[in-house]
Amino acid sequence: MNAERIFPFILLAAVSPLAAQQSLEYTHRTTGPAVTAAFEKQRAVLQASSAVLYDDRREVNYGVVISPAGHILTKASEIEGIEKLSVTVDRTNYPEVTVLATDPAWDVALLKVAAEGLVPVEFAETSAVPHGTWVVANGVTSRLRRRALAGVISANSRAIPAEGGVALGVVIRLNDDALIVGEVAGGGAAEKAGIRKDDVILSIDGHAVKKIEDIAEILAERETGDLVEVLCRRGEEEMAFHVTLSAKNEMFAGSMSRNDMMSGDYSRRRSGFPRIIQHDILGSSRVTGGPLLDLQGRCIGMNIARANRAESFTIPVEELREIADRLMKQSSAEQK
Repeated sequence: MNAERIFPFILLAAVSPLAAQQSLEYTHRTTGPAVTAAFEKQRAVLQASSAVLYDDRREVNYGVVISPAGHILTKASEIEGIEKLSVTVDRTNYPEVTVLATDPAWDVALLKVAAEGLVPVEFAETSAVPHGTWVVANGVTSRLRRRALAGVISANSRAIPAEGGVALGVVIRLNDDALIVGEVAGGGAAEKAGIRKDDVILSIDGHAVKKIEDIAEILAERETGDLVEVLCRRGEEEMAFHVTLSAKNEMFAGSMSRNDMMSGDYSRRRSGFPRIIQHDILGSSRVTGGPLLDLQGRCIGMNIARANRAESFTIPVEELREIADRLMKQSSAEQK
């Protein structure tokens, strides 16, 4: 066999092992034991200073411990409507949980459990870290042991506008110049505020509305989390409702993009945040609410949304500290 015939076989033999290797062995993948073992120090911080929230026995999401006395921050929309909410910090479960205050704009809730001597997170001085910086967050946990997942900062910090703009959470039908509520989004802010189907909307924040365009013009100047007063007529009675605005595309089902359909599980609320930092840690909507740590184990933010298969959003530590201080002061004032 001459050299011209032998060379293709040599080339094939040389590249075939590489071509056959489609992925790393399990132990060396991002979620594999060889990788997660390298982040044991950060995992220990998650064990002591992150909380696991449960609906009865079902794990819901995570929280950030911010005081020795049992104050915890978490994602507010993930715990709405839960009747059997409990919290586990380290290996202790606290069955009684009080929601002290919420911030609708950031989708953050301040919780309180009857605890003493908890280990709060250490806040980093800044969230301004370069692209490619390693960060660590909670993975799916066991009953007694936190697990760590690692990734990198993958984009510049930025605002995430409400998808499609903000909405009341109703579908309007126009009849004889009357704006009639034809549908109310289940579980949405309008339903929670008490607005019902067939209510007639008269004004928003004191501005009379007679056309759908009037509502759009008013809402164009509002942001996710803003509270508006909606005056309605129900039968012969006029009633005022206070509605917290949400992102339009997150209010009703059926607005999935092609990317959404490929992304698997993602957060119901994933937009309308004043500023976020972005990372690529794998996870689901259940891993929101917990801290995002740097390699020194310091908290550079709180995970607030799983946006899609490649992007997760985190409230930066600068804003998180402000939110924590404000909600703590708000809850103290309300208790007096």
